Amino acid sequence: MSLITPDFGLIFWMVIIFGAVFFILAKFGFPVITRMVEKRNDHIAGSLKAAEEAQKKLAGLAEEQAALIEKTRLEQGRLIKEASETRDAIVAQAKEQASREAAAMIEHAKTEIAAERESAIRDIRSQVASISVEVAEKIVRKDLGDAGSQQALLDRLVDEASKARLS
Repeated sequence: MSLITPDFGLIFWMVIIFGAVFFILAKFGFPVITRMVEKRNDHIAGSLKAAEEAQKKLAGLAEEQAALIEKTRLEQGRLIKEASETRDAIVAQAKEQASREAAAMIEHAKTEIAAERESAIRDIRSQVASISVEVAEKIVRKDLGDAGSQQALLDRLVDEASKARLS
């Protein structure tokens, strides 16, 4: 019994065992294996289809995202421009209001200064007049006591008046 040249009986039993195993596999094993392979094939095909759809959706989402980003950038630019214009308007308005207030304050200060100056001039004139009256009063009382001093005062006043007229 050599394996290289087997006996007829060995070959017969090997063929019968092979046939029985093949029959059992064909009846019970191959349909299960084929169903599993088909099921796996369907699952892979479904997964590929789902992956393609997901990839298409991702491409669509990427386009939507790019469009949304561009729209957002445009909106952001518009908002920044509006904010800048509003800021410039507020600054200009504040400057104008500050100039008006400064002009009003300067005008008020000028008015107060003029009023203070007039008041000071009135006070000085009043004080000068009162001092002049007091000085004149003291001079007149002192000098007018005797007749010689009265004559000297009159002569001096006449000389001053004539000099003032000639000038």
